[in-house]
Amino acid sequence: MSIKITSTAKDYKMAAGRYNFKIEQGSTVDFTINYTDSAGVAIDLTDYEARMDIRPSAGSSTLYATLSSSLAADGTGINMTPPVTYGNLSLPKASGSLRIYISAGSSSAFDFKSAQYDLEVYSGSTPTTVNKILTGQINLTKEITTSS
Repeated sequence: MSIKITSTAKDYKMAAGRYNFKIEQGSTVDFTINYTDSAGVAIDLTDYEARMDIRPSAGSSTLYATLSSSLAADGTGINMTPPVTYGNLSLPKASGSLRIYISAGSSSAFDFKSAQYDLEVYSGSTPTTVNKILTGQINLTKEITTSS
């Protein structure tokens, strides 16, 4: 699955796009976000990293999961490392593509009914520039069949 997020501002500062999705507990989540400007040209993310928190609600101190461009051992995270692989395509950071991946093992550990998330891209170690590009709700469908 691929989602297109378009920025209409020249400097790419805009209100975040909204995308709600479902996670089936114990299943792999894998989709790509294509970040483009209003002309459909990919926004170059070469100097950026990404992060995404999943929480019960905005401002909550409870954290269900954090995804970042530093991938976990099972691959869970936001793949921006050139090249981002999507099917048979190989996409560099300049393509504006971010691959969101949550392994089946990681989603098995989720124990919420509904959660909120936002996805940010940032540059600098402080970071100096932060752009929220996507936000929304996640609904979790509980797993019935589990391995034992």
